[in-house]
Amino acid sequence: MDMLPIRRAILSVTDKNGLVDFARFLSSHGVELVSTGGTQKALEAAGLPVTAVSSVTGFPEILGGRVKTLHPKIHAGILANKDDPEHMATLAEKGIRPFDLICVNLYDFAGAVERKLSLEQAVEEIDIGGPCMIRAAAKNFHSILVLPGTQWYAPAQEELEANNMQVGLDFRQKMASRAFEATSRYDALISSYLRPGA
Repeated sequence: MDMLPIRRAILSVTDKNGLVDFARFLSSHGVELVSTGGTQKALEAAGLPVTAVSSVTGFPEILGGRVKTLHPKIHAGILANKDDPEHMATLAEKGIRPFDLICVNLYDFAGAVERKLSLEQAVEEIDIGGPCMIRAAAKNFHSILVLPGTQWYAPAQEELEANNMQVGLDFRQKMASRAFEATSRYDALISSYLRPGA
């Protein structure tokens, strides 16, 4: 599809700069906000309506937060091709609602390295669910918008304001490229850190 209406968003961010203002913009235009842990608390503290990921999945966060978003009710909602009737029929059959916007930035692994944490502590700063959501949304940019960093909030808001809360395919493709760039840099940093003798 060319123009994608934004009605439902999942926000899960480590860097919360600009989060509340962007989320308030979305909410004020009727976008449903779904969120995790600390992001959810920040939105609730700002008085914004937000649905917990655990309410969507029907499953609590487990393993100290290692498993939150790794669930079919999240990833099917991200990966469904909205132009494919079979995909949409499957979502309806399984009671899964699609997402239109994924706003994710990753655990601060670079900060963990700078703080010279132990290997065991640093490993806990390796994000798993975040890159999975970013990559899934980037793959499916025909049907969803991914924002992989705080610097994209303003351009996204401008795009949405200019198009009556819809976002064009060109912008979605641009953000998909930036998303893969972000996860590539993140993985390269982790790879370098873990390499023996590095």
